This record gives sequence, C-alpha cells and structure tokens, in this order.
Amino acid sequence: MRIRSQSLKDSITGYLFISPQMLIFLVFLVYPIIEGIRLSLYRINYQSEKFVGLDNYVALFNDPVFFKALINTVVFVVFIVILTVGFALFVASAVFDKNAKYVSFIRGSYYVPVMVSMVVMSMVWSFLLNPANGLISYFSQEMGLGNVNLLGKTTTVMPVIIFVTFATNVGQAIILYIAAMLGVSKDLFEAAEVDGASRWQVIFKILIPSVQSTTVYIVIINIIAVLKIFVVIQLLTGGGPNNASVTLMYYLYNNAFKYNQLGMASAVGVIMFVITLLLSVPQLRSLVKEK
Repeated sequence: MRIRSQSLKDSITGYLFISPQMLIFLVFLVYPIIEGIRLSLYRINYQSEKFVGLDNYVALFNDPVFFKALINTVVFVVFIVILTVGFALFVASAVFDKNAKYVSFIRGSYYVPVMVSMVVMSMVWSFLLNPANGLISYFSQEMGLGNVNLLGKTTTVMPVIIFVTFATNVGQAIILYIAAMLGVSKDLFEAAEVDGASRWQVIFKILIPSVQSTTVYIVIINIIAVLKIFVVIQLLTGGGPNNASVTLMYYLYNNAFKYNQLGMASAVGVIMFVITLLLSVPQLRSLVKEK
C-alpha cells in the first residue's frame, strides 16, 4: 500500500512539473489549430460570423491563383529539401574529420547567413538583384549583356528565390550533419580503413546511414520552413510577376490582411497543416521503425 502511495505521489509530482509546458502547448498550439479549423467553416468580416460549411474550400479549389500557389509551394519544398540535404551532406562529409584551421572558418562561414535576419538577407539580395542599380545588373552591363531583371521574369523568378532561400538556410543543415558525423564511432572508420575502403565508400556505406535520423530531422524542418516562407516573397517579388512566385503562406496573408477573407485564410492554413502532416508523418514513421 505504501509503495502504491509513493508511486502515485511521484506521478502527481511529475505531472505538476510538466503542467506549465502542457498548458503552453495547449493554449498556443492545440487551441489555434482547432480555432483555425472552426474559422475555415465560417465567412467572417470582423463584425460577424456566418457558417458556410465547406464553401471556403470550394472557393479555394475554384481559384486558379490558389492552385498556382500550391504548385509553387510544392516546387519550393522539393527543390529546397533536395538541395539542402545534398549540399549539406557533401560539405559536412568533406570537412567533418579535418582539423585544419581553415575548416573552422568554412563551418562558420556557412552558418553566418543563418544568424542574420531573413529580412536583412532579403534586403541585401533585393539590392543585388535590382535591375536598375543592382550589382548583378551593373556587372551584366559592364560585360555588354544589358540589364538583367531576374525577378521580373516568370522563367527566372522561382529559381532565384529557391537559391536565395537555400543559401540562407543551408548552414544550419551543415552544422547538424557535422555534429552527427562527429558522433559516429571511430571504430567504423578504422575498420573501413583496414579493409581498404575508399573515401566514397566510407561516405555512402558508413556516414550517410549513420546520420539517417539527422536527415529525417533536416527534411522535416525544411518542409515546415518552406511552407512558412513569406519574408523573401514579400520583399523581393510580392508574389509576382503574374503570381509566378506566390506561395500558400503569401496567399494566406493576402486573404487575411488585404482582402479581409479570414475564413478563406483559415481554410488555406488548414490545408497547409494537412500538407505538413502528409509530408512529415512518413518521415517520422521511418525514424521510429529504425529505432
């Protein structure tokens, strides 16, 4: 009886310790999700709410701009994830076991853009890409190629924004991979060296499988980050030209704060939440199965 009482006391103590975190989780995460789902079923004009069922979702799927935003977002996710994972793996596997001083400089230089505000980075790139007085346009004119307006063409705006986003965020993935690779047992490398394995064999047979959990984490955080991409679009293109760079988050922002369509904006948020789950859950399941 005394053991059961002590066990109950310990359980209550544990729940008391986690109750503040659980309260924050419920108030700032669970409640907004539930409220967003509820608002997506209403037409809202800041003064009244009218239940319209799935009309907001029907309106979304009848809007060509929404489909453009959806396609652009999927393209962003695919390219950012592939570029980030591939490039970060390449750089991390090349420098993780080097002790030279320049390696620390390389690690730090890749991480510097991560520490700088996305607003600042976007403003810097806006200056560089300005067709009137930007550095890129200036060098293009000096070489006799004329003005270059990469953000004003539907064929080049997406690659440019993908590159800017990738260059700004890839440093975090590199640092995470280096930290994970430093934790790999040295016995594996010594055994591979004894067996005469090449550098590429070590990378593909030892390093990449050993950091699989880190890869899953990087994939998930990049999916979430790209789905939330807004600042770069707002400062560089404003969704243009001709909605060529509009994303789901920017489309949500326009509906909520430009057109006062809070119900439509909430419906977009619900769809983004579902997309995040569909893309992230399989990754998490594979990680759980591995463990």
